[in-house]
Amino acid sequence: MSATTRTGQPAVYNDSVVRWFAIASVIYGVVGMLVGVIIAAQLTWPELNLGIEWLTYGRLRPLHTNAVIFAFGGSALFATSYYVVQRTCHTRLFANGLAWFTLIGWNVVIVSAVIALPMGITQSKEYAELPWLVDLLIAVVWVAYAIVFFGTIGIRKVRHIYVANWFFGAYIIAIALLHIFNNIQIPTSLWHSYSAYAGVQDAMVQWWYGHNAVGFFLTAAFLGMMYYFIPKQAERPVYSYRLSIVHFWALIFTYMWAGPHHLHYTALPDWAQSVGMVFSLILLAPSWGGMINGIMTLSGAWHKLRDDPILRFLIVSLSFYGMSTFEGPMMSIKTVNALSHYTDWTVGHVHSGALGWVGLVSMGSLYYLIPRLFGQKKMYSVPAIELHFWIATIGIVLYIAAMWIAGVMQGLMWRSVNPDGSLTYTFVESVKATFPFYVIRLVGGLLYLTGMLVMLWNTVMTARQGRAVDGPVIAVNPAHA
Repeated sequence: MSATTRTGQPAVYNDSVVRWFAIASVIYGVVGMLVGVIIAAQLTWPELNLGIEWLTYGRLRPLHTNAVIFAFGGSALFATSYYVVQRTCHTRLFANGLAWFTLIGWNVVIVSAVIALPMGITQSKEYAELPWLVDLLIAVVWVAYAIVFFGTIGIRKVRHIYVANWFFGAYIIAIALLHIFNNIQIPTSLWHSYSAYAGVQDAMVQWWYGHNAVGFFLTAAFLGMMYYFIPKQAERPVYSYRLSIVHFWALIFTYMWAGPHHLHYTALPDWAQSVGMVFSLILLAPSWGGMINGIMTLSGAWHKLRDDPILRFLIVSLSFYGMSTFEGPMMSIKTVNALSHYTDWTVGHVHSGALGWVGLVSMGSLYYLIPRLFGQKKMYSVPAIELHFWIATIGIVLYIAAMWIAGVMQGLMWRSVNPDGSLTYTFVESVKATFPFYVIRLVGGLLYLTGMLVMLWNTVMTARQGRAVDGPVIAVNPAHA
């Protein structure tokens, strides 16, 4: 049963903002992954920068990370969180104008990054490269996002707050905290500033931010997606709602402490490094609890994986989530880190999480959303979704396997010594030995990009076939609210 307005017209959710964020996510995914393929090619054949400073690896690499994390991933999170919070609260978005402001403001941030980063305007902080002026805009947009999201929860028509909203809410609060404190700085011009921190304190705050950007922006938030879209696509309840709450609190508490594991064998005090390592190891438990909860939601419906490529995206993403959250704690152990640090093993680990977990769960969620946003029961081409899944999965496996092998090889070559104590290999020899694995990485990236192009085509055709519609607000019996 649908609710009605005072004029007797059916009340509808604000899906227009959701629709534009979803479309933007697909477009930014293509752009961000294209830049990733370009820099992978440059690492294989450095002359491909063509001697143009704006196209050098140092300029394009932060553009790639910002495009895939904040443009592709961020737009997917705005779209899904706005969609989910309305459906689970049975009410329209709070402050419709602010919701539109977040759409416009976030895209202004992304365009600013596209201009600033190739020009070399950067703070030189991982995942926080944008200049102070853009940082201020991000903070304003994020506050507006928080008002819309929590305001919607505040006017909900049901008493219960569904677990997906707990994860979305935690990520919104944590990212605000991280962004503001990591970017406390003293401006010297419109595009330049000095951090308020110095030396090892600056590094500590940066990796408190850097690791928790992964922990909250790229993990907690996408778990919010997982807890809504897997049960919806599988048409099954969450395997254990109690486990989902334990998963939430354990993950939220533990993640904040793990950042120092990025600074092993540096000037950071040894006790702080050890705290980061210990909490990283503890983090394995809630991470795998969430993975198991998501996968076991398919209990009694495993057969659906044979015929449903969207469900396959969502479930396989959890497999990569489990693998990445095992590998991360293992790499935080100091003796393992002594081998892995500064090698391509780290690059393989990051991309098993980014391409395998974040990429696949986003794609699966968007494939669920897009037809519904255009009044369709399914995407224009289901075989194209199937093709996308296999291209992307093969690309991920090639990418991460190549980087794992290259990374372990680099670590072993760098630490190998002759009987007289001299290095067995020069650094150039390790670079030469890595070359074939960089070619394989490039092939994997090309496959992943191809899959994203297939998704863009499928999205355009679905939009052309359908028409923009907003879903009706579900009325709730007050006695059951």
